[in-house]
Amino acid sequence: MFELVLRAPQELVEAVSDALVDDLSALSVAVEDADAGTAAESALFGEPGLPAPQAGWQRSTLRALFADEAAAHEAATLLLAQAGDAGLALHGIVRVAEQDWVRLTQSQFTPVEITPTFWIVLSWHEPPAAARRVIRLDPGLAFGTGTHPTTRMCLRWIARHATVPPWPRVLDYGCGSGILAIGAALHGARGIVAVDIDPAAVATTLANAEANGVVLQAGLPTLAQGVYPLVLANILATPLKLLAPLLAAHVAPGGTLVLAGILARQADELRDAYAPWLALGVADAEEDWVLMTATRPAA
Repeated sequence: MFELVLRAPQELVEAVSDALVDDLSALSVAVEDADAGTAAESALFGEPGLPAPQAGWQRSTLRALFADEAAAHEAATLLLAQAGDAGLALHGIVRVAEQDWVRLTQSQFTPVEITPTFWIVLSWHEPPAAARRVIRLDPGLAFGTGTHPTTRMCLRWIARHATVPPWPRVLDYGCGSGILAIGAALHGARGIVAVDIDPAAVATTLANAEANGVVLQAGLPTLAQGVYPLVLANILATPLKLLAPLLAAHVAPGGTLVLAGILARQADELRDAYAPWLALGVADAEEDWVLMTATRPAA
C-alpha cells in the first residue's frame, strides 16, 4: 500500500477529503493538524453540547491510503490540477509496510494497575501474577478502558471504600463499557444498574459483564429508579452540572455520590452546581483531573 501526503488550507480540507474517498478510490483518509507539536498547534474540540473553538485547523495534513502507487500518483495529479493556486501541496507518496494492524493496536493496551492486586486486563492479555481482582475487558465502541485518569480514580475509590456488608444497590450513570459497574461488582456490590444514552454502550456493558461473570442490569437512563447507596458518574463537567438534580436525587440517605470527568479548574463549578443538594469535595487528583465525592447525611 502507498500513502499520499498532502497539505491543505482549512477551506480545502473537506472537498479534498471527499474527493479522495468518493472519486479517487482512497482506502482511508486521515486529517491532522499540520502544526501539531509546535507553538502554533490548536485544539478543535470542546465539551459535548458546546461548539468547537474553531471549524478546522488553519493548515492540515491529509494522509490518504491507496492500494497501489499508480493510484496515489493519479490522485495527486488530479487534485493538484484542480486546486490550481488555492494552496494544496504535495508532501510525498510513501510505501506503507504491511502490518497486522489489529495486533499492533491491541499491543498498545497493556494491563492497567488500579491497586497492586486490582487490575484491568483487556481480553487479549494475560493477567499479571499479582492480580487478585481482574476486570477482563473488551471496550468495543464504548468509552472506558481504564487507561484514562478519570476511570482509574473511580476504580481506585471503589477498591478503597468497598463496604462490609457490600453496597446493596449501585447506579453507574453513563456506564460506557460498564467498567465501573463491573469494578463495584467485583468488590461485592449487588443490585447494580448501569445506564447510558448510547445503545452501543449498553450492549458493550452487558457483554463485558457476562465476560466477567457479573450480574447487573443495563439499559437507557430510564432504567435508573429510586435511590442507591452508591452513585457513580464518570462523564464530563458540563453534563454533570446539568444532571446535578437528577444524580443527587438518586443518592440514598447515608449514600455516596462519586463524580469524575472533571478538570481541576472545573471543581468549583461542580461544587456550586451540586450545593443545593450535596456538598461535593475533591477526593482524588491525577494529572489535570479530579475525583469529587459527596455523602448524603443519614436519615
